[in-house]
Amino acid sequence: MQSIQANSYPIHFNEKGYEALNLHLKENKYSNLFIIVDSNTNEFCLPKLLPFLATDLTIEIIEFESGEENKNIETCVQIWNVLTELGADRKSLVLNLGGGVVTDLGGFVASTFKRGVDFIHIPTTLLSMVDASVGGKNGVDLGNLKNQIGVINVPKMVLIDTQYLETVPQHEMRSGLAEMLKHGLIYDKHYWEQFLDLKAIDFADFDTLIYRSVEIKNEIVLQDPTEKNIRKSLNFGHTLGHAIESYFLENENKTTLLHGEAIAVGMILESFISLHKKLINKNEYAEIKSCIKSIFDDIIFEEKDIEPILELLIHDKKNEYGNIQFALIEGIGKIKINQSVENELILKAFLDYKS
Repeated sequence: MQSIQANSYPIHFNEKGYEALNLHLKENKYSNLFIIVDSNTNEFCLPKLLPFLATDLTIEIIEFESGEENKNIETCVQIWNVLTELGADRKSLVLNLGGGVVTDLGGFVASTFKRGVDFIHIPTTLLSMVDASVGGKNGVDLGNLKNQIGVINVPKMVLIDTQYLETVPQHEMRSGLAEMLKHGLIYDKHYWEQFLDLKAIDFADFDTLIYRSVEIKNEIVLQDPTEKNIRKSLNFGHTLGHAIESYFLENENKTTLLHGEAIAVGMILESFISLHKKLINKNEYAEIKSCIKSIFDDIIFEEKDIEPILELLIHDKKNEYGNIQFALIEGIGKIKINQSVENELILKAFLDYKS
């Protein structure tokens, strides 16, 4: 697969990625190498990576507990302290090996340690391959509020090796699929249509679908690296999806949702809003709702859940001047950003989701 040139860094695929990584290590005089992993990737992915590394550098492994609940500033402080104790300096290199939590947090740790050290992302889940590791966003949650603390700072490269997906459970794969569906809905109608019949997809050639998803996100980010305009289109499904994810994360009576599970709900809700704003027609909405519900289990919302979810919208980092901003689809494959939505319409969307 051809490498993709992102904003000041390359995205490499499979075997070519390791060749590029080792060449990078050879050409740059790093003092030492730190690999940040979580408890899952330390067990299942690190043994796959280490044999590919051709370097005489001292390699240190830094592990933290897996899970969105650990994507916080406290974990960062722990890792900063470990980096300090192990003698990390401005010439150190950090490899972030893991899913979205690892790449988000590891990129933030590296971007802020000693005012910034080089880092490379090696995503190991479908979600991190097609979304989290691409685009330069790094950060952590503030309590249950998603990605409130962070920076936009690009890695030296991203290395996508789809063999890591062999270690990913089926429900995690579905989570990543949500972002791929989103890329089709906001940017490429033909790409979206390839998912309408999952049984017809040749999963032996799934790499091609992953590649196109990465391509779509990168094409959008290249136009608007700091999210002032078209990059906001990537927030489709995320305004309500993040609020739902945060609510289920903090509520001990709810089962924590994977990111993609919450975004899948958010895309249905925000498609309903698009319908009622006359941006899509009934057939398009029915197609979207049917496709997403055929892949993802229904999430149960009680009446008492809706108000706290709406309250969480106020904290969404995409809001401007106190106004909640939505990115809504304008026909499948197109997007309309900076859309205000009244609470009454959001409530109707939740009611329709249940039907």
